Amino acid sequence: MARGGINKVIVQKARESLLAKGENPSIDAVRVELGNTGSKTTIHRYLKEIEAFDPRPRTSRDRLSDELTELVSRLMERLMEEGGEAISEAQAQFDQQRTESALKLQHVETNLLNLQRQFDVQGVALKAQTNELQTSQTSLQAEITRNARLSQNCSDLEVRVQEKDEQVRSLEEKHLHARDALEHYRNAVKEQREQEQRRHEGQIQQLQVELRQMQQTLIIKQDELTRLNRDNERLLSESRQQVKALGSQEDVVKRMTGEIQSLKLAAAKADGTEESLKEQIVQLRGEVVSTRELAGQVRLQAADAQARLTVAQSDLDEMRAKLSASVERQS
Repeated sequence: MARGGINKVIVQKARESLLAKGENPSIDAVRVELGNTGSKTTIHRYLKEIEAFDPRPRTSRDRLSDELTELVSRLMERLMEEGGEAISEAQAQFDQQRTESALKLQHVETNLLNLQRQFDVQGVALKAQTNELQTSQTSLQAEITRNARLSQNCSDLEVRVQEKDEQVRSLEEKHLHARDALEHYRNAVKEQREQEQRRHEGQIQQLQVELRQMQQTLIIKQDELTRLNRDNERLLSESRQQVKALGSQEDVVKRMTGEIQSLKLAAAKADGTEESLKEQIVQLRGEVVSTRELAGQVRLQAADAQARLTVAQSDLDEMRAKLSASVERQS
């Protein structure tokens, strides 16, 4: 097909139109008649083909008679009129087809431009989704790492809680042993103190009995003082010995009193040790409670991180599905 949308029929109609007008159907004239469209080479080729198969005789008008010339002239005018109408209709149809083709081409170009814009928008959206997907993957990896770290911290805290529980049990056992030992020591001290007190009371009673006896003897001796002057020095000597014995007993009483004070101090120290152990146990129990609370917080954080990880995984799956659907629509 020739360039510019011309064909043999159009060229033939243009040639006939020129002949009807009494003009020479040259290449330039045919091209002007066609609206300055078409290649001259193509028009020349079509004109040669048309002239090769033109059945009309190549005679001159001078050889015809006047009547025939007039008839031919009227026929030519009628032919030119009908041919002009046909050419006008063909030209109008051609113009309409060309306009429709131009509109279709413009519509196609508009659709192509819209598709190009949609493609660009989808490309930008795809790039944004890709970036968001990479960001989500990075966030997901960070959440996985954080979840693993929280799990490790939770495990470490549980181990520490177990260790603290073991320490508390050990201290409680030590406290029980210390309390048993303190109770045993208290009983032993109490028993020893009671024994010492009973012995001291016995000695005091004995000394009181001896003192009464000595007082009675002294009274008797005083009654007999006048008669027993010779035994005075002996009695005085015995009295001094008894006084010395009484002094010795008082020393014994003081020594026993000191021992009792020492036992009281030891009991007070044992009470202080028990109180210190109780304070340590209370402190360790507080640490265990704090550690358990911290472990509970860490478990809550781990559960929160797991929930966020699940949400991030769902978002990632949804974005992947959207990306796959977008790729399928583009393809």
